[in-house]
Amino acid sequence: MHRQIENYGAKGALNTPSLSLPQMLTYALQDEYLAQGRYNNVIANFGEIRTFVQIRAAEMRHIMALLPLFERYQVPLPMDESQNFISTPERLKTAYAEGVQGEIENIAMYDRFLSLNIPNDLRIVFMQLRNASINHLAAFERGLAIS
Repeated sequence: MHRQIENYGAKGALNTPSLSLPQMLTYALQDEYLAQGRYNNVIANFGEIRTFVQIRAAEMRHIMALLPLFERYQVPLPMDESQNFISTPERLKTAYAEGVQGEIENIAMYDRFLSLNIPNDLRIVFMQLRNASINHLAAFERGLAIS
């Protein structure tokens, strides 16, 4: 059964009235887990499609970029519960559309974090991840246009 996603990942970050540093890190990691899981599902169902394979690898790098910040700021690592929120698209076009929507939400989440007064190390990582998501969005939009 799929739980409500309003309190998880980017949607959680965008729906929370005010954000603490631990919340920002937790929502960011949840959202990267969500993307990783979504792309794993797409690859399992549709095969090794280049866009999804490359972006899945990038999502793992995003997760690895966030992990040291949890240690530095002594924030407990959240469990990866992303499978509770992922459904498998029936068509590849839907998978691209979900990729587009996921990246739009991810960018909005990082933009919100960057609008706040946060430590510089978080600012650098969040900017890098937001900029990567802008590239992912463009790749998914290209895929959607031709699928």
